[in-house]
Amino acid sequence: MQQVRGVIARSKGAPVEVVTVNVPDPGPGEAVVKVRACGVCHTDLHYREGGINDEFPFLLGHEAAGVVEAVGAGVENVAPGDFVILNWRAVCGSCRACDRGEPWYCFSTHNAAQKMTLEDGTELSPALGIGAFADKTLVHSGQCTKVDPSADPAAVGLLGCGVMAGIGAAINTGEVTRGKTVAVIGCGGVGAAAVMGSALAGASKVIAVDIDDQKLEWARQMGATHTVNSKETDPVEAVKDLTGGFGADVVIEAVGRPETYKQAFYARDLAGTVVLVGVPTPEMQLPDIPLLDFFGRGGALKSSWYGDCLPSRDFPMLVDLYQQGRLDLDAFITERVGLEDVEKAFGRMHEGDVLRSVVIL
Repeated sequence: MQQVRGVIARSKGAPVEVVTVNVPDPGPGEAVVKVRACGVCHTDLHYREGGINDEFPFLLGHEAAGVVEAVGAGVENVAPGDFVILNWRAVCGSCRACDRGEPWYCFSTHNAAQKMTLEDGTELSPALGIGAFADKTLVHSGQCTKVDPSADPAAVGLLGCGVMAGIGAAINTGEVTRGKTVAVIGCGGVGAAAVMGSALAGASKVIAVDIDDQKLEWARQMGATHTVNSKETDPVEAVKDLTGGFGADVVIEAVGRPETYKQAFYARDLAGTVVLVGVPTPEMQLPDIPLLDFFGRGGALKSSWYGDCLPSRDFPMLVDLYQQGRLDLDAFITERVGLEDVEKAFGRMHEGDVLRSVVIL
């Protein structure tokens, strides 16, 4: 066992704290990773606010990259010294999704069996089974994906959650291909990544929709061909006007609210696709849409889990594109901060003036 610094949420809504965390030596199938960088994701704030569950205290942080320090018995996919991106989809290889050749839907993902604790022995719940706002963390070895060690940890670590969710929503779930028209509603970190993914896939038009001009400017930098401020313009009519009156082939909803989902539904072309990647809260209900409209418009309505990614397939490919200068992951980094700045980073997230704060360790 070793002791490291870590950021915890001790109780619902309380400011986060930097405390001493006990990290066990890795057991069978586990790995200890020295964290190099970890993005401040909205999911961490959800944990702090009790929006995920009430298993406090939480060891926050999950969007991370680092170096494997030690592995337990039976680990073959990584070794000490490997540079890895951490992920929360360590596929089992044997559930019904994996058996049918769709491991990106794995229904039985792995986490470390042992618990990290506070100095007094209180067990910690690591965010998304990772807990990377810490100098070192204990994970299942399947949560480690080996990538090019020359890549900037602050940039590629963002593939561990939000950026992968957005890029994957476009490429994997929405199946955006060259020549298709795309609208993205909500252009925070995930939405901006969906814009980038759509541009990368060769979409002929990428229409960014948001109520914040700063986010729309970020989206333009990520590859949006058109922007729509939905405070000033009806987004459905704007998307139709920009697509010959038809609507977009793929509409990606990256807000997770009923009203924006309804906009996405009506902003798509006949036989088009709606992708829900924004995370709703438990009390939200589907908007009042006539069932005949669901039938008559055809197409597909999909939700996107983690961008329907397979880390072993997608992370190395996207890191290679980043290293080649074809995927600008650096554009997502608004600021680099320390562990002691996580609470301030949550505040900046609320204010909407950052795409990503990244903790550097």
